[in-house]
Amino acid sequence: MSPAPASARALTVDSLNPKVLALADHFGGAIARRAQRMQEMLEKDPGSYPFNEIIYCNLSNPHSLGQQPNKFFHEVLALCDYPHLLHWSVTNSIFSSDAIARAREILDLIPGRATGGYSHCQGTEGLRNTIAVGIASRDGFPCYAEDIFLTDGAAPPVHMVMQLLIRGEKDGILCPVPSQFLYTSSMVLCGATLVPYYLDESGGWSVSISDLKKHLDAGRSEGITVRGLVVVNPGNPTGQVLVGENQCEIVEFCRSENLVLIADEVYQENVYTDEKKFNSFKKIARSMGYGEGDISLISFHSVSNGYYGECGRRGGYMEVTGFNSEVRKQVYKVASLSACSNISGQILMSLAMNPPMVGDESYTFYQEERGRIILLLSQCAEAMVQTFNSFEGMTCSKAEGAMFVFPSIRLTKKAIAAAEAMNTKPDVFYALRLLESTGIVVLPGSVFGQVPGTWHFRCTILQPEEKVQLFIYRFKAFHEAFMGEFHD
Repeated sequence: MSPAPASARALTVDSLNPKVLALADHFGGAIARRAQRMQEMLEKDPGSYPFNEIIYCNLSNPHSLGQQPNKFFHEVLALCDYPHLLHWSVTNSIFSSDAIARAREILDLIPGRATGGYSHCQGTEGLRNTIAVGIASRDGFPCYAEDIFLTDGAAPPVHMVMQLLIRGEKDGILCPVPSQFLYTSSMVLCGATLVPYYLDESGGWSVSISDLKKHLDAGRSEGITVRGLVVVNPGNPTGQVLVGENQCEIVEFCRSENLVLIADEVYQENVYTDEKKFNSFKKIARSMGYGEGDISLISFHSVSNGYYGECGRRGGYMEVTGFNSEVRKQVYKVASLSACSNISGQILMSLAMNPPMVGDESYTFYQEERGRIILLLSQCAEAMVQTFNSFEGMTCSKAEGAMFVFPSIRLTKKAIAAAEAMNTKPDVFYALRLLESTGIVVLPGSVFGQVPGTWHFRCTILQPEEKVQLFIYRFKAFHEAFMGEFHD
């Protein structure tokens, strides 16, 4: 049978949901696709470019770049996925004793003792209890299993929150600029209005309360009902860690303006400075004396992010506090639409929030393993920051946390004109030229948003130790040549 003519087909681009069509086709995706084609060409013809490999600095995907998975986590996962191992005598000589004990405990919590089955739509109750204990230990304040929703990473709860808060295009969310495009894309799909506020680059990417107030008032003056405020701490793409005083200001702002505080805290384990430490917004709010009735707070965490690097496991949680019972029923209703998150991710999230303790067989190795990863990330970050700050026309704030640096580059008028002649943005032009010349893949700042007239790029700090110097050498040579070519 011959295919139907295009005019008779049931689905065309013009007949798609306009909210899908409104999603930005990010240049970051175009750069990644170009890098993939170059990778394929290098495999076919190694001499096709003046380099022999693509250096991926665009995605936070640690395991794909050589970071080894956590031994304790994967011992427990292996035993849970194949419980027959628990009955083999050789298992005691292969697996650590605390991993065996933890696997037995976890399997007792899972219906049918099978990781391939469904769980409660909110997540396995016993694992939620374990995570609540971990959160309470982290914060020093109570946490309850009924507040926890186990999720497939951090993306599903973001979409869930937007579905709950957004009633129409006259509803808006205060969202940081720059920030990861998960939030802006989710708002587009829900029909929300983005109310941007700009992070203060000169202040280490801090949150200015006066800027928050200015943009909140501007949104309201345009008839927008602002429902919530997104804060990402540690920051993506900016790598900052907020100080406690700034967090207190944000909590007080949300409470006084009756906003839901939406706290993205997925990089909480990745802090590289002794001057700062991670504090959850829930801990800050409770330390200020605010309880359930004072502020509505939703926070996210995930093993798909941070030093764990379990990107493909899609394990995460959403903690919901400060909502009455009727609202909670609606949260539960939306959560139930996805049946449940994957069990392996649920297990991993419970392990991340309750790792080996002093006296456990795995404790020493776990701490050494974690310390080594954090040290390598911090050293890579420091090397990149020093390098970028040495370049003509480039400045880069210190990477205090997360997995990124976000340098600012002052492009010349000649470079901007060359980009405009190609009908592309200047930072995209720079990133494409970098890729073609060196094989280094970064994401242009326009993917994340930036102050108009400024240009940035996001670069991950995940390169293996032995490749950091190669990265620096290639980047330095490119930047000097680029600035020479487009010198005004």
